[in-house]
Amino acid sequence: MNPLWINEVEARIRAAATNLDPQTTPDEVIMCKRCVVTNQRPRITFDDKGICSACRYAEDQATKVDWDQREHHLRMLLDSHRRDSGYDVIVPCSGGKDSSMVAHRLKHDYDMHPLCVTWAPFIYTEVGRANFDAFVQSGFDVVVAHPNGHIHRKLARLALEYYGDPFQPFVYGQLAWPMHCAVQYGIPLVMYGENGEAEYGGDTAANNKPCWDFKDWDRVYSKGRDVEALIGLGWDINALDNDDVRNVSPFYGLPLKHRLEGAEFHWFGYYHRWHPMENFYFAEQHTGFEVHDERSGGTYSKFASLDDKLDGLHYWFAFLKFGIGRCTSDAAQQVRAGDISRDDALALVERYDGEVPERHMDEVMEYLGMDAGHLCTIVDRFNNGNAVFFNNKFENDGRGIEIT
Repeated sequence: MNPLWINEVEARIRAAATNLDPQTTPDEVIMCKRCVVTNQRPRITFDDKGICSACRYAEDQATKVDWDQREHHLRMLLDSHRRDSGYDVIVPCSGGKDSSMVAHRLKHDYDMHPLCVTWAPFIYTEVGRANFDAFVQSGFDVVVAHPNGHIHRKLARLALEYYGDPFQPFVYGQLAWPMHCAVQYGIPLVMYGENGEAEYGGDTAANNKPCWDFKDWDRVYSKGRDVEALIGLGWDINALDNDDVRNVSPFYGLPLKHRLEGAEFHWFGYYHRWHPMENFYFAEQHTGFEVHDERSGGTYSKFASLDDKLDGLHYWFAFLKFGIGRCTSDAAQQVRAGDISRDDALALVERYDGEVPERHMDEVMEYLGMDAGHLCTIVDRFNNGNAVFFNNKFENDGRGIEIT
């Protein structure tokens, strides 16, 4: 793999990079009395009974929502967009369990003709690529975006250096690319999966809405750190030159406001109660979805977020920054869904949360143009007291990885 930049640029990055996403540790760490999420999760809230906002949302979904009425609203929405020929709905789809379920149900249960669109992973895993191919072969048209690979790598590295999250450029495209397709192909309806802020604990402003307003996207998704800000950081230290800036994909950001007029996105999970485990069984049966042969690093599951070899680093840095990792998120969600008990979830978190992502580490370091020694520096920059480093190991509850 080609170097990202010359040695002088690498030296400038190492000298200039700083933490632009500092986190404040709560004075008292509180765990939800129903699930296992804590108040370390950004934007989550707790009521006076010690129940988190995600659990309250799940309770409302089970006891207060009129799902028959929402089904009626969904059918009205789809009827207003259905066409006699041609595509009539955009579905962002990676071939994963959730998006595969949405696309299949829209096509076969509601007689829609979806155009599926994919923002490609940084580095496909074998199982991620196999699931994507199986999804296509199950009967769907898919348009895939691969942004300029060299610039994509640079942006991922800069995002890791300054934000403690190499995944940020992927998030930009994952959100914006479907809206570009809606505009480009004249298909105004875009159907995403679930409202992650509501389901997993976060901003509650859209808990009872079918979608965010576009004006909310920067606040909720980019959090003031859009691609223009990331490009500016690279430009200021000459990590990105004129040619790079000129060739940055337009698909990292939303289309111009006037071009978005008439386009709308909705969450399928607003109209049908969202259950990731059921989505897995559905996709396994209908689109050829397969699980990984090993559990994912930092958690116990084998069927969620399988596509990208950078996933592990993304989730691990979330643990370093916030104090809750991938296992906490997985286990808390499954407690709310009734899949596992809270006691089982506590044991799983104790065993797996914060585990260092050893799998794919060498390939990921090469992709990001750095070595494991420099990773130690970045970890120290963002670690909010949630892991320690000694004897050439990162350690958390005795779990570590050799750094050579």
